[in-house]
Amino acid sequence: MSSISIQEISITKLATDAIVNAANSELMMGGGVCGAIFREAGAARLQAACLKIGGCKTGDAVITPGFDLPAKHVIHAVGPVWYGGGRGEPELLYSAYKRSLEVEKENGLHSIAFPLISAGIYGYPQDQAWERALTACRDFIYADNDYEIDIVFAVIDDGIMNAGRKKMAELNITDKM
Repeated sequence: MSSISIQEISITKLATDAIVNAANSELMMGGGVCGAIFREAGAARLQAACLKIGGCKTGDAVITPGFDLPAKHVIHAVGPVWYGGGRGEPELLYSAYKRSLEVEKENGLHSIAFPLISAGIYGYPQDQAWERALTACRDFIYADNDYEIDIVFAVIDDGIMNAGRKKMAELNITDKM
């Protein structure tokens, strides 16, 4: 049985098959969650792996080893910058989550941890970001119900965690699906 949960923990501490980096399209080390993932993985090795890939389009995702992280892999997902919602941001954010889950499945992995993509410096409104994130994960589980996956949203802020749990309840998403 697949599951979706929200935990108050640094994404860099989770020993899942993969963690998701809220990446930029150049796959360069950034700040926030991205910077923390690079530092904990070993920035030079993770950057070298990203440079071999060469980049990633908004709404897409690619995979690298996790190096020094407890997670085996890092899936780099590029979410959209928020411009008010009229430039395809909802579809691109949904796609970033969906592509991450597809990459996870393509690589035979069964546990993944996400940050709340695009809700930091990219400015996506938190409530709408939660809705796109949770909907994409729920839709993936329903469409691929023969594939078991444990999905964790890793947050380090009580307010963000509570907003996510509230949105789960509004969308009738339970921990076990």
